[in-house]
Amino acid sequence: MSGLFVCEEPNIWRKVYDKYWNVVEAKAQGKKHGNLLKLDKWYQEELPVQISSRAEKHITLAELVKLMQWKLTRGKFRPRLQQLVASNSEDTVEKCSRNAFNLLPDVQAAIAELSFLKGVGPATASAVLAAGAPEQTAFMSDEAMESVPGLPPNQYTAKNYTVFLSKIVERSKKLNKADPQQDWTPHRLELCLWAMTTATKQQFRLFEELNMKNVNTQEKTSDFDSEHIAKKLKTA
Repeated sequence: MSGLFVCEEPNIWRKVYDKYWNVVEAKAQGKKHGNLLKLDKWYQEELPVQISSRAEKHITLAELVKLMQWKLTRGKFRPRLQQLVASNSEDTVEKCSRNAFNLLPDVQAAIAELSFLKGVGPATASAVLAAGAPEQTAFMSDEAMESVPGLPPNQYTAKNYTVFLSKIVERSKKLNKADPQQDWTPHRLELCLWAMTTATKQQFRLFEELNMKNVNTQEKTSDFDSEHIAKKLKTA
């Protein structure tokens, strides 16, 4: 699953990013993920605006509960986590999240602060930070973790997140150097990795032009010719 992550071509990453919502919509067709599109729109578009509009960045208890619902709908469903998160007090959630955002760019300290909340581990903490500081952090999704070479699978620790984020940040910096638009953030890269991995696993057939077995091999007419893909988008 490391094919996209090792790619150094911004135009390929952008092709994936442009189809992010297509992947969300396709996944939302499943019985277990029926609310995914609505929840994802809220997390990606509404929650960041709400957090940034406050004098000091923070989230409310209601937002944390909804964020957990989004996370469990997008990934593996663990009902116990929903109950634990809901048992936090409003004051504690606002205080911890405010402290966490103020601790940035010390991501380790921010993750530790949020982890004081019941039901919140490094993965959920990273989702909170990514919503309010996408230019510095990324959500620790299963799909993105699987896409980054050298990371042990299914280890949702603060240490593992630090390694994951450092690799994501490094890749985003390289893409920005090569891309005149310079709009790549760690969170945007995570969205791309999630989309590519999800589409591949679910066989959504949304990225066939990135598969060198199916692309047009005429170099002059295709941005995704087989030689180019073989060099720049090595399959896992």
